Amino acid sequence: MCLPRFQMPISNKTFIRSTALLMLTGLIALIGIVGTNIWLVERSQGYFQEVIDARSIRRASVDLLGSLQDMETGQRGYLLTQDRKYLEPYEQHIEAIDRNLADLNASLSQIENAQESLQRLSTNIAYKRAELADTLTLADSQGFPDAIERVRSDSGKQAMDDIRAFLTAVMTGADDRISAGAENQENTINFLRLITVVGGAVILLVVSGSIWTMISYMRELALARKEIEEANLGLEARVADRTKELGKANEEIQRFAYIVTHDLRAPLVNVMGFTSEMETGVAAVRTYMELHPPAPGDTVAEEAYLAASEDLPEAVTFIRAATRKMDSLINAILKISREGRRTLRPESIDLKRLVENSAAAVHHQLVEGQGEINIDVKVNELFTDRLSVEQVLGNILDNAIKYQSPNRPLHVRITARNAPGNRVIIDVADNGRGIADTDHERVFELFRRSGTQNNPGEGIGLAHVRTMARSLGGDVKLSSKLGAGTTFTVDLPRDLRAYLKGNGA
Repeated sequence: MCLPRFQMPISNKTFIRSTALLMLTGLIALIGIVGTNIWLVERSQGYFQEVIDARSIRRASVDLLGSLQDMETGQRGYLLTQDRKYLEPYEQHIEAIDRNLADLNASLSQIENAQESLQRLSTNIAYKRAELADTLTLADSQGFPDAIERVRSDSGKQAMDDIRAFLTAVMTGADDRISAGAENQENTINFLRLITVVGGAVILLVVSGSIWTMISYMRELALARKEIEEANLGLEARVADRTKELGKANEEIQRFAYIVTHDLRAPLVNVMGFTSEMETGVAAVRTYMELHPPAPGDTVAEEAYLAASEDLPEAVTFIRAATRKMDSLINAILKISREGRRTLRPESIDLKRLVENSAAAVHHQLVEGQGEINIDVKVNELFTDRLSVEQVLGNILDNAIKYQSPNRPLHVRITARNAPGNRVIIDVADNGRGIADTDHERVFELFRRSGTQNNPGEGIGLAHVRTMARSLGGDVKLSSKLGAGTTFTVDLPRDLRAYLKGNGA
């Protein structure tokens, strides 16, 4: 009787190609997100500057027109009342006129064909100022009736009408530019949000595809190893050869798992970083919009305000939650990968003392719920890797505490006994919630959990336990009844050195 030739269902070449393709896809998606974000930020900055320039033009126009109207109002008040206090607006804005006109010239300097109109505006303003000054001089020298008669001649009305018409047109144009800039900014923000969401979805798919590929490869590897173990116990040499091949394949998948998760972390960190920058930018836009609330009836500005205050922050929150989930999954895979590469160090350990120390580590958690742990260890010495056994027992005890029944105090019983074939059996039984029959094997799969999930976790604890137990030449199984409790059975060789020697380690 001989073993059938083992062949990986998923070849190394296929795994490498699929992994490389997923990484390339993630890199392209990241480059697209970064490039598009930079381009959109530049566009948004340009539109923002246009709005600022338009506001400067409008403010200068309003200030200039207001100064002229105040001067005219002061002149009229003084001529009608013959009281010099009415000249205060006139005197206050004599110098302001020059500043306002200079501000308007500076604001319109970049606009083509504006110089001729500005020259005509300056001429009209100079004429209007001269007309106002002449009437006041006439009132002081020849009397108020002559000055009022000069005003009634409407000698400066045409100049003032031209000034008012020009500045009104400038303000209307500035308002149009402000509206157009706000609309362009809103469109840019919407497009930026779309690109970010789509890019995040692509990267999430890439990470999910990588994880699925690794899980499939590891699952097939585990199934293949089980096939070899069950195929023919009589052919120890062939089994040892096959196990050695599986060990190499396991190292390879762990190496690839580390490479994939490590390389995926870089684009994920970049996405998280750009998400923070986008959040900062959104906060700045929202602050600006809050300081400049939309005018009643301005639907475009109202929509922009809604996008800045609600839509964009919500989108950033969704992206941040997705990236945190991806980061958690990558950390879980890295943890398993690192453990798989750790060198085992067989040593003589007192199993009873080790079990007592593991129980003491969780004793305070049991006492809080009036629980207890009973220990019955009938094994004197075990030659194995201490850290691995401590982690196996620690994870199983943590699992018992995490999934204890809310209807009764938790009771755990740990027993250990010798078994045929120079092996040791460790049983950890609890009276917790139990596991459904359909999930007995499912709970040992990576990222898979059973029952109602009201406790935090990624679903790697029991998968990690089985991986460590098998690396020690043993296995972990369970028997459970839903609502009654669970018993985990850890089967280990008494001497790890003999196992490692038999497998060429």
